[in-house]
Amino acid sequence: MIAFINPIHVLRTLVPLVAMMLTASITRGDEPAAAAQATTPPLAPPAPLDGRDGRDLTLENFRPQSMLAVPVHHLPRAKFPVVDVHVHPRIRLHHSPEQLDDFVRTMDAHNIALCVSLDGGLGTALDEHMAYVWTKYRDRFVIFANIDWRGDGRADDPASWDCQRPDFARRMVAALEAAKAKGVSGLKVFKDLGLVYKNPDGTYIRIDDERWSPIWAACGRLGLPVIIHSGDPTAFFLPIDEKNERWEELHRHPEWSFYGPDFPKRDDLLAAYLKIVERHPQTTFIGAHVSNNAEDLAAVSSWLDKYPNLVVEIASRISELGRQPYTARKFFLKYADRILFGTDGPRAAGRLFPYWRFMETDDEYFAYAENPFPPQGLWNIYGIYLPDEVLKKVYHENAARIIPGVREKLAARK
Repeated sequence: MIAFINPIHVLRTLVPLVAMMLTASITRGDEPAAAAQATTPPLAPPAPLDGRDGRDLTLENFRPQSMLAVPVHHLPRAKFPVVDVHVHPRIRLHHSPEQLDDFVRTMDAHNIALCVSLDGGLGTALDEHMAYVWTKYRDRFVIFANIDWRGDGRADDPASWDCQRPDFARRMVAALEAAKAKGVSGLKVFKDLGLVYKNPDGTYIRIDDERWSPIWAACGRLGLPVIIHSGDPTAFFLPIDEKNERWEELHRHPEWSFYGPDFPKRDDLLAAYLKIVERHPQTTFIGAHVSNNAEDLAAVSSWLDKYPNLVVEIASRISELGRQPYTARKFFLKYADRILFGTDGPRAAGRLFPYWRFMETDDEYFAYAENPFPPQGLWNIYGIYLPDEVLKKVYHENAARIIPGVREKLAARK
């Protein structure tokens, strides 16, 4: 006779027994398992993705070395005296006297006769900056003022900002008149106006807002050129994806991306900037960074053709200009009277050398910056070998004609 075994009874017996065994094992530790783990060698770290021995290669490890055998000209300094119309001593040197001394020595070594500081401010800030750059080096710098749109308002409360007060433009005009009397040579407008600052209703403060028209008109009346940074490179307004040619730069600086519905459109920013150029024909406007459109010199050419009161400067854009050398050279030759030299400095010597090489030689496929990784795109540039008469205009003659005080300081250095 076969006895029937109830499986439920078996489970009721085994489950408590297994639980007791597990508890005992946890309490005393599983010595054999621990011993086995102790004798197991640790896993080797993964091999770097350096492209060697058949391994994949990450972008950050990509360091190609050109095999081109072409002429190389390392120019130690500019061929003619230079006026750099775009430097930031307050922002980059933090008002350090020692760093200013070092930079002036760099200027001497590179044949940079004068620089235009774009960090002047107004009021007390202007007085402090004048003391900083002019106490020892008044003969080497001219200064542009800046407008403080926020004033003593709270950063998170646009309604409290100075620019929202009805008498703001009138007070800024008076401040610019006082700055002109102190020797200021122009006005610099940063990209935050249009791209960052907002109204109390959450809309962006437009650069072509009629509230600011008295300011632009006053600059024309006072003979103060206005250098405007409006917008940013095209890639900064595109998705940070595999198609973005400046992916590596934006990966390092995601805060430089203005892609998406939360930001103004780049075309709108440039259109607003051009609108004030058109509205104020008596005011000279300097388009910073080739009017922030160095990727499209045909468009910039059409702007220069349309607006005789517009000129451009090339700070931090030889990376763009130098990868289109045929187009860039034609642009420089055609608009030789409308282009100013700039670097977005103060720059170390390593960043200045490529400027002279780009402007003066026909060298091919060389780095546009001293960084081991190109800072504005993974490409090299080509020289545009400008003739001497064009070099002189871009290096200093145009600045002497357009910016008050430059001609006199240059003459004093001869």
